[in-house]
Amino acid sequence: MQAPSREDFRNEILKHLQYSMAKDPAHASIYDWRMALSHALRDRIVDPWFAATRQTYDQKRKRVYYLSMEFLIGRIMEDAAINLGLRDLCQEALEDLGVDYDAVVENEPDAALGNGGLGRLAACYMESMATLGCAGHGYGIRYEHGLFRQRFEGGRQVETPEDWLTQPHPWEFVRPESSYEIGFKGHVEKHAGRSVWVPAETVIAEAHDLPVIGWQGRWANTLRLWSARPTTLFDLGRFNHGDYAAAAEPEALARTLSRVLYPDDTTYQGKELRLKQEYFLTSAALQDILRRHLDAGLSITDLADHVAIQMNDTHPAIAGPELVRLLCDCYGLTFDAAIEIAVNCLGYTNHTLLPEALEKWASYLMGAVLPRHMQIIEEIDAWHLKRHPDRPNHIGILKHQEVRMGELAFITSHKVNGVSALHTDLIKANLFPELNKLHPDRIINQTNGVTPRRWLRMTNPALSTLITDTIGSGWEADLDRLFGLEPALKDPVFLQKFAAAKRSNKVALSNWVAQTQGIQIDPDAMFDVQIKRIHEYKRQFLNILQTIAQWHEIRKNPTGEFVPRVKIFGGKAAPGYQTAKEIIRLINDVAQVVNNDPYVDGRLKIIYPPNYNVSMAERLIPAADLSEQISTAGKEASGTGNMKFALNGALTIGTLDGANVEIREEVGAENFFLFGLTADEVMERRHNPDHARDAIMQSQSLQDVLQMIAEGRFSPDEPGRYHGLVHNIWHSDYFLCASDFESYAQAQREVDAAFTTPDRWWHMAASNTARMGFFSSDRSIKGYMADIWNTSSAL
Repeated sequence: MQAPSREDFRNEILKHLQYSMAKDPAHASIYDWRMALSHALRDRIVDPWFAATRQTYDQKRKRVYYLSMEFLIGRIMEDAAINLGLRDLCQEALEDLGVDYDAVVENEPDAALGNGGLGRLAACYMESMATLGCAGHGYGIRYEHGLFRQRFEGGRQVETPEDWLTQPHPWEFVRPESSYEIGFKGHVEKHAGRSVWVPAETVIAEAHDLPVIGWQGRWANTLRLWSARPTTLFDLGRFNHGDYAAAAEPEALARTLSRVLYPDDTTYQGKELRLKQEYFLTSAALQDILRRHLDAGLSITDLADHVAIQMNDTHPAIAGPELVRLLCDCYGLTFDAAIEIAVNCLGYTNHTLLPEALEKWASYLMGAVLPRHMQIIEEIDAWHLKRHPDRPNHIGILKHQEVRMGELAFITSHKVNGVSALHTDLIKANLFPELNKLHPDRIINQTNGVTPRRWLRMTNPALSTLITDTIGSGWEADLDRLFGLEPALKDPVFLQKFAAAKRSNKVALSNWVAQTQGIQIDPDAMFDVQIKRIHEYKRQFLNILQTIAQWHEIRKNPTGEFVPRVKIFGGKAAPGYQTAKEIIRLINDVAQVVNNDPYVDGRLKIIYPPNYNVSMAERLIPAADLSEQISTAGKEASGTGNMKFALNGALTIGTLDGANVEIREEVGAENFFLFGLTADEVMERRHNPDHARDAIMQSQSLQDVLQMIAEGRFSPDEPGRYHGLVHNIWHSDYFLCASDFESYAQAQREVDAAFTTPDRWWHMAASNTARMGFFSSDRSIKGYMADIWNTSSAL
C-alpha cells in the first residue's frame, strides 16, 4: 500500500477527530488525538486484512489457529505505525497540528491480556505469522481487568483491577454475528445411540477482532478475543419479586468468566472458574473453526488437511476432548474417526518443566463442570492404552483421581514441541520419558524467538538507526543480516556510536525513574536488570542476596573502588504465591535501606517500579547493560527476555538454562558471564539432604547476608519478618540459591572487571547484537510452519 502524503495523512487524522471523536482541534485532549490517530492507522490496515482473508478463502489455504490464554500485546498504535511504514509520518502529521507525538503514544494503555513470557511469545508469533504470510487466527479471552495492576504498600504487593478497558478500544471490531453458546455442568443423555450433553449453565461467547498487521503491511491476520455475555440478561420475574441478586445471576456468571486472567485458584471456586475459562476459550474457538471450515464448502472429514490448531501450553488442552465431542455428538462421526482427526489437527507447545505448572484437575471437578468431556477423556485414555498395551501402569491421563492435562495434550497431538534445545531434551528425558518411547517422533524442538520489529526497531530507535547506517535496511525482516555488523566490531568509531546509543537510552530511563519513582540514578552506572514473573525458580531471591552482599562490602570498605550499579527489578507475583510475595517485600525493604544509606554514596541503588508490563519493558531493555538470566538450571523452558536484552546489546549473566544455552553458543562464550550448576549437577546436588547447609557454611559472605536478614536489619519494625525465607534456604533450598551463591558472586566480579574496560565491554555488547539473528520469531514460525503445521507462505 502506498504511503499517503503528509498533508493527506494529517487530513485523515483531522477527519477522525471530527467524525469519530466529535471534537475540533481547539478542544481536543491527548486522548482524542490518540483515538483519531489510531483510527487513521486502523483504516490503512483494513484493506490488507480483507485482501489476506479473501486470498485465504479463494486459495483454500490451510489455516493455523493459535489458542492461548494470554496475548501480551502491549500498546498497539506505534507497533502498527512501524509495520505500516508510517511511524515518522505520524510524528510529522501531529507536529503540524501542534500535538506531541510521544505524549499521544504514552496515552495508550497496555492491553492487559497476559502475564509474562507465555503471552508475549504469543504476541510475537502472531506478528511473525502476519509478516510471513501464514494464514492464521489467534484465539484468546478479552479480559476486562487482565491479570492485575500491581502497587506497593509498605513494600508489599497489592493487587488492584487493571482498567485498560475503561476507555473505548479503537483497535477492535465487535462481531456479534460470531457468537457461540458455551455450556457447563448438567448431565449427559443418550438419544438414538448418540450422547447428548444437557448443560445446566450456559453463556454466550462474543467475538472481538483485532487485526494484526505484518511488516510493511503486506499481510494481516486476526486475533479474535472472546468476551462472555449471558444467554438471558436477567430473570425479570425474580427481579419484579424483589430478588435482585438472583435475577442478575446469569449476567454475573458471564462477566466473571472474562473478567480476570488467572483467578486465584487456591480455593475450589477459583479452580472451577479457571477450568471454566479454559473451556470457554477452547470451545468458542473450536466452534468458530468448524463453522469457518464448513462455510468454505469443505468436508468435516478433511478438517486436518485445512486446519492446524496449536495449543500454547496446557491451558487449552481440553481442545482434544472438545473437538472429539463436537465431531461425534454434533456431526455424527465415530469416536475412532474423531480422535484421529483431532490428533492430526492438534499440536502442543510445552512451556514448563515444573510439575505444578502442568495442570491437573481433580476428576470430580472435571466431571462436575464438564461431564461429557470427562466421559470422552476416559475414552481417549482407554483408546491410547489399547493402541499401546505395553504402556506402563503409572502412565496415562487419569491417575490418582486426577486428569493430567500435560498427558492429555501429548496424547491428543501429532506433535509436541519444546521451546529451547535443552528444554526439549529434558521433556524427552524427564517430563514425558515413557510417552516419548511410545511416540519417538512426536517431540520436536522449536526454539523461541522475538519479533525484531517491536523489540529492536520500535523500542530502540537509536541502535536501529546505527544498524541501518552500518549494514543498510532490510534486517527487520531478515535478522540474520545482523551478521553484517561483524566487520564493524573492530572499528572503534562504530563501538563509540554503539556506546552512545546505549547511553541515550540510559539517560531516558534515568529521567523516567526520576519522574515516576522520585529517585535519581546515574546513567554512567551499570544498569543491572532482572525483569520477569516473580518465582522461586527464577531466583530473584539469589539476586537480592548478592545485592545485600555487595552493600555489605561497601559498608565494610567505604573508601574502596566499586563499580556503581543500579539494580533494577520488575515483575509480579501470583496473588496466592506467598513466598514470591515475601521476596518482593524483601527487595523493597532492602531498597529502602540501601538507597538511604549515606555510606553507599551512589555506588549502589535498587529500583523496583511497580506494575511491570510491556511498555515498561520497552523502556528498560534498551537501557540495560546487564541482563540477569539466573534461573536454576533445568527449570526455565526458554525465556524470551534473555533474547530481547542480548539483541539490544546487554550482556547476560546466566546459568546454562533454557535458551541461555543457545544464546551463549551464538554470541560466543567470551561474551556471556556463565555461572552455576548445570541441570545434571542440580539433580545430583539434591541427592544430598544437607546441600543447603553445606553450601552456606562454605560461604562467609552468604552467612553474613542471612544473618542480617534474620536479625531484622531490613525490617527493624518486624525483625522476624523473613524468618521463613531464611529457614527455607538453610533447610531446603530446592532452587539451590545457596549452592550457586559463590559462583554467582564470582561472575559478578567478572562483570565489574569487564565494565571497567570500556573497549572490551562495548565489543562484547555489540557482538551480542550482531550474533542474535537466530532468535527472530520469524525463524521460529518458519519452523512451526514446516515441522508442525504443514503449511506455506501466501506471499
